[in-house]
Amino acid sequence: MNLASRASRLVVQISLMIALLGVGTFSVVHPYLSDDEDLYKQGRIDEVVSQGPVTVQSIEWKLDSLKVYTAILNEDGEAIDLAAPAGSTYVLATLTVTPRKGLQLDDRGFSCEAKLHDSKGNIWEDTQATGYPLPTFCGDDDHPFTMDKPGKVAKVYVVPKSDVPNLIGLTVEDFYIHRRVLITP
Repeated sequence: MNLASRASRLVVQISLMIALLGVGTFSVVHPYLSDDEDLYKQGRIDEVVSQGPVTVQSIEWKLDSLKVYTAILNEDGEAIDLAAPAGSTYVLATLTVTPRKGLQLDDRGFSCEAKLHDSKGNIWEDTQATGYPLPTFCGDDDHPFTMDKPGKVAKVYVVPKSDVPNLIGLTVEDFYIHRRVLITP
């Protein structure tokens, strides 16, 4: 066997080995990279917007303010008891929400959930602050919503004081199409 024949045979073997290694790597990694539902469950954020407006699941969201307080006051100026642990503070998000076509308004209300995030991966759900001047959920009988008409809503979060500098914004999501949007202040 001559030298040229050996060289061409070696090139073919190396090419075949690289091709098989590529196919094997693709076969192992592909399910993890392309499984949209798993990535969504792991907390993937699809879009980041500054204040908004952004429409998610037929609701238009706009973040008006995100402020930190030591107490949340009711309509009479008295502190609302939210049973917060020691060392906690309150984060108040004021939002303008507009129900759009495609959203079902039950008794002129709907479900509107926004979660507070920090840069370390912590997530907080809102707390009901009964007596606050703005509704704290989108199904309040005293503050009904109308299709295509903006309304104000407040979201109150109980957060450890140490995490306040790391807060980055609120997420709203559409579970059905696996879309999560971060709204930053």
